[in-house]
Amino acid sequence: MAADSSVLLGLVEEFVSGQVDSKATETAAGVKTGQFTVLQLVEALGLSLTSSQPQTRGRGVQLLSQVLQECYSSLSEREVEVLIAFYENRLKDHYVITPHVLQGLKALTKCSVLPPGSAVSILRSIFQDVHVQSLMLAERSCVYNILINLMESHEQELKGLGADFVFGFVQSVDGERDPRNLVLAFQVARNIIHRGYDLGKFVEELFEVTSCYFPIDFSPPPTDPHGITQEELILSLRAVLTGTPRFAEFLLPLIIEKLDSDVQSAKVDSLQTLAACGQTYSHKELAEFLPGLWSSIRREVFQTASERVESAGLSALSTITSCLSRSVLNSDSEDALQIFLDLMLKDCQHHLCEPDLKLVWPSAKLLQAANGASYRASLIVSAAVIPSLLEQYNNRTQCAQRRTLLEVLQGFVQPTQNSRSAEGEDSVLLAFQQSLCSVVFSALTETSVGLQVTATRVLTALGQQPGLLAQTDVEKAVDHLTRLILEEEDSQVSLAVVECSASLANLQPKAFISRMIPRLKEEIFADPATGTDHVSQSYRAVRQRCVTALAAVSSQAEVVKESAPVLLQVLASSHAGSSGFSVEEVISVCISLERIADRTRDTEEIGQFFYDIIIPRLLGLTLQAALQSHSSPLTDEAVLSAIVPVISTACAALPTELASHMAAHAVALFLNGDVSFLPENAFPSQIQLLQGQTESRGPSQLVCLLMACVCSFPQSVDIPEIDRLLVQLEELSCTCPHLFSYTYAAKCFAGLVNKRAAGKALDVVLERVLKRISTELENISSTQRTQAFTLLLWIAKALLLRYHPLSTVLTDKLFALLSDPELGSKVADGFCVLMSDSSDVLNRNCHADVRIMYRQRFFAENSSKLVKGFNSAEQEKKSCYLKALSYIVNNLPKQVQLTELPALLPLLLEALSCPDQGVQLSTLSCLQPVLLEPPAALSNQLEALFSRMLALTTSPAMNVRIASLRCVHALSRLPEHMVLPFRARVLKALAVPLDDKKRLVRKEAVSARGEWFLLGSPGGR
Repeated sequence: MAADSSVLLGLVEEFVSGQVDSKATETAAGVKTGQFTVLQLVEALGLSLTSSQPQTRGRGVQLLSQVLQECYSSLSEREVEVLIAFYENRLKDHYVITPHVLQGLKALTKCSVLPPGSAVSILRSIFQDVHVQSLMLAERSCVYNILINLMESHEQELKGLGADFVFGFVQSVDGERDPRNLVLAFQVARNIIHRGYDLGKFVEELFEVTSCYFPIDFSPPPTDPHGITQEELILSLRAVLTGTPRFAEFLLPLIIEKLDSDVQSAKVDSLQTLAACGQTYSHKELAEFLPGLWSSIRREVFQTASERVESAGLSALSTITSCLSRSVLNSDSEDALQIFLDLMLKDCQHHLCEPDLKLVWPSAKLLQAANGASYRASLIVSAAVIPSLLEQYNNRTQCAQRRTLLEVLQGFVQPTQNSRSAEGEDSVLLAFQQSLCSVVFSALTETSVGLQVTATRVLTALGQQPGLLAQTDVEKAVDHLTRLILEEEDSQVSLAVVECSASLANLQPKAFISRMIPRLKEEIFADPATGTDHVSQSYRAVRQRCVTALAAVSSQAEVVKESAPVLLQVLASSHAGSSGFSVEEVISVCISLERIADRTRDTEEIGQFFYDIIIPRLLGLTLQAALQSHSSPLTDEAVLSAIVPVISTACAALPTELASHMAAHAVALFLNGDVSFLPENAFPSQIQLLQGQTESRGPSQLVCLLMACVCSFPQSVDIPEIDRLLVQLEELSCTCPHLFSYTYAAKCFAGLVNKRAAGKALDVVLERVLKRISTELENISSTQRTQAFTLLLWIAKALLLRYHPLSTVLTDKLFALLSDPELGSKVADGFCVLMSDSSDVLNRNCHADVRIMYRQRFFAENSSKLVKGFNSAEQEKKSCYLKALSYIVNNLPKQVQLTELPALLPLLLEALSCPDQGVQLSTLSCLQPVLLEPPAALSNQLEALFSRMLALTTSPAMNVRIASLRCVHALSRLPEHMVLPFRARVLKALAVPLDDKKRLVRKEAVSARGEWFLLGSPGGR
């Protein structure tokens, strides 16, 4: 013990007299380990704490406080009580000691054993003995943290102080200027207000001491290490100012005053604060200030050129209206809402009768904001405004004026969450139902595009509100929409009509089934009029609109059951050669079927319909086309590729039971020729779809549909006879001479391997197929090397996605093939497949096993191999490595690119000299984000960079010219001293693309040259 005591005395002596600050850490460690206690430390500090020198006393208190900051959790209640008494006494000591006393008290307020009454005692001492604003930044922060700690742990004790606590806080914070401390001070003030502390007679004082910072105009310096943002301060202060209705009489006049400011941010902050007031205040607090508030908001919306100010003003108006709507009406009280809306209507309503003047839109926005704030408000505003708008529309004859009036009307008709009628209440628009429908139907018959588009939006809004469209109105609306689909050629109108039809069909499916779908079907299969090419083009455009509309209205199961068969009939007719459907039209039908499948994928009934009807019919039609001798659009590779996502999307959404049945059907069809589940199964008895016939590619092409089925199911669905299926797919992918067939066979093989569970069965399959691939690739004279490489590429992707150990072996094979004379270029292109997302297989929509960050992992493991291979490759083969690198880097996330590209910069610059335009474009897209935040390594490569970039501005490929000009533009943002020597050279080179024949190239050239002209000039950057 004597030894410990002497050690402690030695530590104290060295800290106090020797000024060795590190001894505080050693002392704290000794207390933590139990070598000595805090009270022993106090005893050891005795001479220091009673010294006549303030600095010596300060060092003693400093040592004690620093130890407490590390060891406060181990103190007993008695020790805490003694220490608090000591520190409270020290607050009366010399001012140099005060900072250390506050640090000690801050540590003690964190103790879980703080004695009862200590919190009040500490605060009284601080409020009485410390003038907070005369302290330094850190000490003021310490006071605020003490308050926060005590409010968290001893709230009831502090509330016992009553208004004295608020007064003490007001005195402490008055004059605070540092943003870091203001965040803490606002937190204390927010706690006082929101936790029910007694403000007493100090309401105005608390408001004044916080509102003096409103509105916040703090802008942190660029290198601010503290992370204090203007937004954080604004939100903290706003929570204080709007936290209690007792501030209303002070805050609302202040907001009105601040709205006169010329500073846009002050206006926005004031309006947003006013909106926050509406959520906590009642109509009583607002009533007195409504005229002033309305006048200020109206002025801002009428006169501002800023969308932010306008949006904030409309939001504040909506919140005020919502607040007033919550008032309870008494027989002897005025209706504050009615008074406020009367003010608005008086100032705004007459502007709605002047559609040619500029105030019509500000007035409309103000009234619409109030209209959408509550059901009560919408009753008042709609009753005053809508009859006037309808009358104006009927009296005007100019399309522009009628369009403006209809657009204004749309804002009042569009329902909002707050203005919707409650259950049992009538819609506010019910009284105007017939007049509104009449105006909309009239507008739909006009020739003005803008009027028709606006009318469809109003019709959509009416349809979304129950009871506003009678059955006869719905039928009339559907007839108008059908007519526009068939007759209106303008793309803007067509898009609006399709969107409106989709919305209404979801609510009124029967009307579309009975009136639109039969009419569209009739038009699709009508005989085209004989005539010029223009007539034929026009008729095809009509059919295209019909097909698009059928997909758009198909969201309900009953509609899908009527519309999808029409689309299938188009495929059947094209196969039969009737109606003259082109390949493009057939592809469009497939896209529409895919949209239906995607939009309804969570609907069990529609999933059953696709299982029973759509998928078997698609398989049956394509099988018929593949087996017959005459040509059919359904054998076209583009059509088959369009059918794949239809089947894939539908199969991916099937329930497990149906998915298992579909897997069994698909495998039986392709392995055994079992056509029993297909409709009209008049097929030959011996069908072999997985045979790579040299004379006919038709049957083998259908492997893409097998892939669409079996590779889209979740991993929980077992694929029957999978080993036999993999053998057949391997054979087809390695021996079939047709590119389409062997590519999809490889994809299907890869999709199955990706989902197969790890184990011996998978290892056997992979060992067998890799042995075959290696044999084919090593045989230079083999005619099937391309097929073997394609299979290798897709298996590598399948294993890479799931982090299979063999993926490294396969990617090493691919890197080795980059030097192959025959396959090198194809292998380089294959890295794009390896790194990019595949749309038809091996993606998450198809339930593939895709691990996170597989691209980053691949890059980290293989970038060095690629660089090494490039350095050792022959000159004529280096371009393949550059192309592979470009594809790999371009598919990495942007943040990874910025981190990794500096090391690869020499190779990327080399890639810009590669004659392959795909490599050039990919490399430029990699470099552009790096040039915006250039690494230090770039400064040594500027000469090479400028030479290559400027040469590419005259490339034969438009996309390369655009990308290179964007990079040249980005280079102008580098430090001036680095790029100024290149200014004259760049300006001369950019004069050429200024006369480029493509507008987009000229646009980029003008933008880039303008920046380079300003470089180094007075007033420039």
